Amino acid sequence: MATIAVIYHSLYGHTKLQAEAVLREARSVPDSTVKLYTAEEAAACLDELDAADAIIMGCPTYMGSMSAGMKTFVEAAARKWFTLAWKNKIAGAFTNSSSFSGDKLNTLVGLIINAMQHGMIFVGLGMLPSSNKPEDMKQVTGPGPDAHNRVGSFLGPMASSFQVQPPDAPAKGDIETAEAYGRRVAEITLQFIRGRNA
Repeated sequence: MATIAVIYHSLYGHTKLQAEAVLREARSVPDSTVKLYTAEEAAACLDELDAADAIIMGCPTYMGSMSAGMKTFVEAAARKWFTLAWKNKIAGAFTNSSSFSGDKLNTLVGLIINAMQHGMIFVGLGMLPSSNKPEDMKQVTGPGPDAHNRVGSFLGPMASSFQVQPPDAPAKGDIETAEAYGRRVAEITLQFIRGRNA
């Protein structure tokens, strides 16, 4: 059985929808137990996270970096660093911003560096850009809102919500990308626990 924690910060609700998508498909993987935490809840029960086999973190990108709520969690979790309590756990990350870029890459890099500081093993997206609609890559407008990985990220899911309120944003393709990522992290976590050829 794999135990997975999905930790998110969301001010307007867009990243919460991403987190719920990650949770939904991670739970669909047999032998996976998945729990959703806000960043505040997770900071208040850090010892509970010691039992998780995987921790997936997500937050909005604000001013080109992770949100203050996620940064607060990251700094609270620094006390786990001293004993490497989270060493060899599987890690993942996702983010959302109000434009195609918004410098979301910087947010994911920050979350990955945090995972590396803890000695965790990071899982990337494992998906080509516009993977379900490859023909969209041949037009100047690029992938549309139904495309998976429409932003072309390889580190983790990146959603673009523009100035559209949830639940109309993030777009269908962005939510489905987050779902696929939740499934991927759960499957890799189980492989890690059992051994690939077990």
